[in-house]
Amino acid sequence: MSDEIRVDGYELSAARERVDLDTVHRWLSTDAYWALGRPLEQMRAALDGSEPYGVYDRDGNQVAVARVVTDGAVFAYLCDVYVDPAHRGRGIGGWLVRHLRDHYAARGLNRFLLVTRDAHDVYAPHGFAAVEPGRWMECDLRALR
Repeated sequence: MSDEIRVDGYELSAARERVDLDTVHRWLSTDAYWALGRPLEQMRAALDGSEPYGVYDRDGNQVAVARVVTDGAVFAYLCDVYVDPAHRGRGIGGWLVRHLRDHYAARGLNRFLLVTRDAHDVYAPHGFAAVEPGRWMECDLRALR
């Protein structure tokens, strides 16, 4: 994926080395309901085991993140999508999701899944729809700990 810069100067990058681990960890472990308390080393491993994306302001500061877990051929899972509260309301989340959707579609993948409790309105305009109830199953491994 090539980097993309919006008119207002925000830059979307797939450069793994640009992801600010400390910032991403702080965001997710303290403010994202799905990752509260996530340890730093687990966050590092999650980034290492996926395709991370960052959005950066004109000064190069990270303002958003997303990760995609994929086999690279048919399936991808979008997770840890987060926009810094100071930059919300500017369409950054939708821009990030749309760009990733298009990128993985162009790679020929068939399925792009995600889980959200409260951001359906961010994803629906970009083609994400509720999954048919009674078909998908989950094993929450946290219950086994």
